[in-house]
Amino acid sequence: MDIDFSSRRLEKQLNDGRAMVQAFGPQRAKRLQIVLTALRAAPNLGIFAPPYSPPHRCHELTGNRKGKLSVDLDGPYRLILAPAHNPLPERPEGGLDWSQVTAIKIHVVEDTHG
Repeated sequence: MDIDFSSRRLEKQLNDGRAMVQAFGPQRAKRLQIVLTALRAAPNLGIFAPPYSPPHRCHELTGNRKGKLSVDLDGPYRLILAPAHNPLPERPEGGLDWSQVTAIKIHVVEDTHG
């Protein structure tokens, strides 16, 4: 899968192991490395779609974050990403067609509950 980043700083933090540990700590950096490796190896986002998403529990967000997805890291921290397609691939009955998403943009790593 193609991965883009919302900023050069985030790109450096998520592509450099030392910068990742410095920015997010060793535990979260380890989880991030696992998730990013899985995302890079995936042909599309369909293999992360529910019910296949555990242990990362990738899911669509609602409200002011509609159109974005969240991947569990540790505790309340999440990797927030969005499909990098215009227009978004949709299923006939509505909602994102995860199997058609072959490019994503990572926006942020944050505590979504605080």
